[in-house]
Amino acid sequence: MSDQPTSAPTPKPPVSKPWIAAIHAYVPGKSAGADGCPLVKLSANENPLGTSPLALAARAGAVVPSLYPDPDSTALRTAIGSLHGIDPARIVMGTGSGELLTVAASAFAGPGDEVVYVRYGFSLYDIAARRCGATTVVATDSDYGTDIDALLAAVTPQTRVVYIANPNNPTGSYIAREELTRLHAGLPGDVLLVVDQAYAEYVDPADDDGALDLAAAYSNVLVMRTFSKAYGLAGERVGWATGAPALVEILNRIRGPFNINNSAQATALAAIGDQGFVAASRRHNAAQRGRFVAALDRLGDHGIRAVPSEANFVLILFDGALTAEVAYNGLAARGTITRWLPGQGLPHGLRITIGTAAQMDAITAGLRELADAAG
Repeated sequence: MSDQPTSAPTPKPPVSKPWIAAIHAYVPGKSAGADGCPLVKLSANENPLGTSPLALAARAGAVVPSLYPDPDSTALRTAIGSLHGIDPARIVMGTGSGELLTVAASAFAGPGDEVVYVRYGFSLYDIAARRCGATTVVATDSDYGTDIDALLAAVTPQTRVVYIANPNNPTGSYIAREELTRLHAGLPGDVLLVVDQAYAEYVDPADDDGALDLAAAYSNVLVMRTFSKAYGLAGERVGWATGAPALVEILNRIRGPFNINNSAQATALAAIGDQGFVAASRRHNAAQRGRFVAALDRLGDHGIRAVPSEANFVLILFDGALTAEVAYNGLAARGTITRWLPGQGLPHGLRITIGTAAQMDAITAGLRELADAAG
């Protein structure tokens, strides 16, 4: 009989569900070049004006970290409700709108169901759908914007969720109230319409798309918003959603407990109270975006085109001798990082955040130099 020990069979490691293995992780905007050196960051749609002084003061005086936060963010929901005329009971908080976009799919879709969104839509929609095992259905666009007829045509009896961003990310395109109303009217009542309004504060209030009105009136509409953009609180991770009480109750079941920490609640609450900062951010963005787009129009003979935007960024398309990849690397070499989008089906596009006047002038000058050099 052998004295050699019998080796045990190698145990099999855990295996993820196949729909999880198919997910491509979310890729955030970069803040440094290939060599690791920090660059001017115009890749993540952060607010160039920073954060409201009132919010910063509240953050500095936030309660001690040894205490759990209010699990329901009661004061913050009350303030949001007061600002927008919404019953706080119809508001649910999330760690950025990203958490809520994800749990909405998890709550209403699963294996065998379909989740619909527009081509060139926010990349998180694909992740949210695949995370719960649903099948993604991508509707065709209309010149890089949302095509309502294509979205409605993509809906089948298996459809459970339709995502639409307005303004859209990464294209900046925007649909008017009439078109959003038409989309909702064309959906079956058992299909959840999720309107992602991450950039809503940058839209002229006179051009409101009516999404909050739809959420107040119908049982199958959720509207998502965030403090990351116009409020300048990207690092605090605060978002919210509103819809019918039954929808909010479902999201509250599966969102993270204590998901908005003490600092974030205090900071966002103070930010809500400084609507002057939000208005200043909107005015700055409109002015600098207008200047930038006008400068890009003068580069049209080089095959450079800006997609019309209502957000705090502009998608630039390169159809001439200068390619998006060369422009991306050339701008990085000149000190600014932007967002090149081959992973989103836009290898010929750069998404560029609207920064300060000096930053946008530098981008314009860099693109002119690169375009001239490319011939």
